[in-house]
Amino acid sequence: MTADAPITQDVMTIPRKLPEGPVNLVGLTRDKLREALLSIGTPEKQAKMRVNQIWQWIYQWGVRDFAEMTNLSKAYRAQLAEHFVIEIPEVVSKQVSADGTRKYLVRIAGGHEVEVVYIPETDRGTLCVSSQVGCTLTCSFCHTGTQKLVRNLTAGEIVGQIMMARDDLDEWPEPGVGTGEAGPRLLSNIVLMGMGEPLYNFDNVRDAMKIAMDGEGISLSRRRITLSTSGVVPEIAKCAEEIGCLLAVSFHATTDEVRDKLVPINKRWNIETLLDALRAYPKLSNSERITFEYVMLKDVNDTDEDARRLVKLIKGIPAKINLIPFNEWPGSPYQRSDWDRIEKFADIIYKAGYASPIRTPRGEDIMAACGQLKSATERARKSRAQIAAEAGLSE
Repeated sequence: MTADAPITQDVMTIPRKLPEGPVNLVGLTRDKLREALLSIGTPEKQAKMRVNQIWQWIYQWGVRDFAEMTNLSKAYRAQLAEHFVIEIPEVVSKQVSADGTRKYLVRIAGGHEVEVVYIPETDRGTLCVSSQVGCTLTCSFCHTGTQKLVRNLTAGEIVGQIMMARDDLDEWPEPGVGTGEAGPRLLSNIVLMGMGEPLYNFDNVRDAMKIAMDGEGISLSRRRITLSTSGVVPEIAKCAEEIGCLLAVSFHATTDEVRDKLVPINKRWNIETLLDALRAYPKLSNSERITFEYVMLKDVNDTDEDARRLVKLIKGIPAKINLIPFNEWPGSPYQRSDWDRIEKFADIIYKAGYASPIRTPRGEDIMAACGQLKSATERARKSRAQIAAEAGLSE
């Protein structure tokens, strides 16, 4: 190296300095947890074992107090408590629908709030998880889309929603009991269909889902996790490669003209571009089928012609089509399609060889149904006329 040559550093090899104050272990990947333990003096030879032990306590048995981690020495537990915390989002309120659906308003760092929904079935249940405070997108039929994006959630805040729901369901096994030994899972499925566009917060969503899928913790199969996107095309292949979960697409229209209004991201990546990316997805991730989500809006996207066009568009893609009766919300410029219209639409798709279940609205009485989530963080309310104007529906 010459005397005047620039000095460079490989940042990947330099140990990270931990921030001031206790570090929250929730949301750290195994590698980052190992880094954190090494930073407080954990011997290199012990690091892998310590990661495994702490990981099980946090994610398999739901323990939040280092003092309860009885296979660690008292001195090491005290050392952990001095430098780290195990914290998840705080439940501000819980509402329970007449159909058993639970909607939680949870507070995260900075005082921001997001909504999380648990939908029970017989001996199982699905948790609808949020990935952002507010939403980057402005889908005109979606209540969450009327709230501005505040920030992305961290991996800890995302996986923390799962942990919070397991707390409420009292579903953590006793220490020493394996995850699969405690009977049917009440929280058996995760859908990233809450507030936000998951693919605009890719790294944190990926890390949180890797934690959820880890076999020594929450232990959910990748086929039990569905990520819903409005069509962030450049991230779709990454999702297949780095997460490998099932994919759902908020499709909602069969022409670019209509989709531009309903799902404005279509102006950036149109239907043809999106479908090209989806055709590659099952091969990349070895997933079975793409789920096309299609909200039924009266006199907007619900004709027989739309149904036939939809079948033609998705030809060659292993798929099912979830038909979603529109869930109304204050100020919405749309109405739900008539039930007989939804059934005729479904029949055309079914006869073309595709599963076309009509989603039963859940939790409507507590504004917990699909498209209705909106936290109290952003309190400004847009008028019906403003929302209609932004959707291009004003008279």
